[in-house]
Amino acid sequence: MGLFLSTFVNKVDRKGRVSVPATFRATLAQQSFQGIIAYRSFTNACIEGCGMDFMERLSDSAQTLDAFSPEQEDLSALIFADARQLSWDPEGRILLPEDVMAHAGITETAAFVGKGQTFQIWSPDAYRALEAEIRARALSSRPTLPLKPKAPAGDSR
Repeated sequence: MGLFLSTFVNKVDRKGRVSVPATFRATLAQQSFQGIIAYRSFTNACIEGCGMDFMERLSDSAQTLDAFSPEQEDLSALIFADARQLSWDPEGRILLPEDVMAHAGITETAAFVGKGQTFQIWSPDAYRALEAEIRARALSSRPTLPLKPKAPAGDSR
């Protein structure tokens, strides 16, 4: 699985089409679905994006919750029921649904924000404001991240 890195701001046309960054398309090129999976974030005013492989991992993880529990029902509705398969056209563009664009406040431009195994799509102004908050918190709290040991060659962990 490749990684989604960097932030790209692309123009959204009147029909809601936007180019998916070439590096993001390259990361998704080997997936079974040629496009992105997108759903409205339930933690931020943005769009969550990923490939089908990550959605399958989310589905597997959701199966660990008790069937028909409120948590399982809520997560299924928030993620899977809301997810859209957005295939790209020959120019590498996707068509963002109106309700998804409205949720994220996206109008003329969209910021594709790499998050490692996933990415988000934001209104550029909203993301700049959030990024400033994140950096201020990081300067104050100095978070750390323990590195996992490198997997042996041939191990796909």
